Amino acid sequence: MNRLSTPWGEIDLTRHPEDPRDQLRAWDAADDYLLRHLAEGGTDLLGSVVIVGDRWGALATALAEHRPVQIGDSWLGRQATLANLARNRAGHADGVRLLTTRDTPPGRIDVLLVRVPKSLALLEDQLHRLAPAVHEGTVVVGTGMVTEIHTSTLKLFESVLGPTRTSLAVRKARLIHCTPDPALPRTGSPWPQSYRLPDGIGAASGGTVHNHAGIFCADRLDIGTRFLLNHLPERHGPETVVDLGCGNGVVGTAAALANPAAEVLFLDESYQAVASAEATFRANLGPDAPARFEVGDGMAAVAPGSVDLVLNNPPFHSHQALTDATAWRMFTGARRALRPGGELWVIGNRHLGYHVKLRRLFGNCRTVAADPKFVLLRSVKGHP
Repeated sequence: MNRLSTPWGEIDLTRHPEDPRDQLRAWDAADDYLLRHLAEGGTDLLGSVVIVGDRWGALATALAEHRPVQIGDSWLGRQATLANLARNRAGHADGVRLLTTRDTPPGRIDVLLVRVPKSLALLEDQLHRLAPAVHEGTVVVGTGMVTEIHTSTLKLFESVLGPTRTSLAVRKARLIHCTPDPALPRTGSPWPQSYRLPDGIGAASGGTVHNHAGIFCADRLDIGTRFLLNHLPERHGPETVVDLGCGNGVVGTAAALANPAAEVLFLDESYQAVASAEATFRANLGPDAPARFEVGDGMAAVAPGSVDLVLNNPPFHSHQALTDATAWRMFTGARRALRPGGELWVIGNRHLGYHVKLRRLFGNCRTVAADPKFVLLRSVKGHP
């Protein structure tokens, strides 16, 4: 648990899921800089306060008494916010409204606070969606670490909302100050976008991929996924397949195309990803094909012993930090959910060493295919 001292008092913060061994903090210098600026600058937090991209709920928890609306894409971040509010702001928790990036935003915004996301596309989409609610008197302040704020970030604020400048760096964090210009034309978001898959990648060849903003490789098929698609297992007959960490859903869609009798479950912790996966699947298999689309923490909500095949390209970043914690949770969740004889197929960069973890967990791990960059691994859940 991490303690953050704010002008509104000290708060104890955790990420989700809580892990006492996790060394990563639930806040950083950018969150601290923004909160101190609001207090020291005398910013009036009356009216409709909207917080975008609050990663683990540090901002919403600190400002809970002002009844903010938090808008985020992360299911894990949403759960962390709920836990942090309950722990620190029980008397104000009900006043904080949590929305996803897929929900309709508030109709009027008087204070807009933006934690700059890793994805410029997601920032673009959200600013376009929020712009109609911003007015001449809206206070707009963004925050991020210096490695996250680029010239393109500032240009985006300026083109969508109005004149923009940045602050001096404090503890490697910066603020973004934007003055809304009501004369700017309010155009719709350019997202979602789509592209056609190339030929020569198996069952998904020539298919259509739909991407909402913030999805990895939104304009092309990334090379890791291409490698997996070229080596998908050949399966037949009724079974349950999970596209774990589905992103835009191209892997699960390919599995459904290759085996029409399968039911595919698409899982991701990103609301944008699951919406993309559903759009991709329906574009290629139609409205009636059996599939489920769920946002959550990996396989945590999947019944034990209910799955035949899990396909997984695990992330190895949590925002800017390198970590294998997410991959480990995905692998352990997959083992629990698989039936005896069920299989987990994992694509990853060779240097990540996933084979070590999989052998420890499953007692077996076979290399299906490899090239100088990627390795495709297969582990089978043993019979009791």
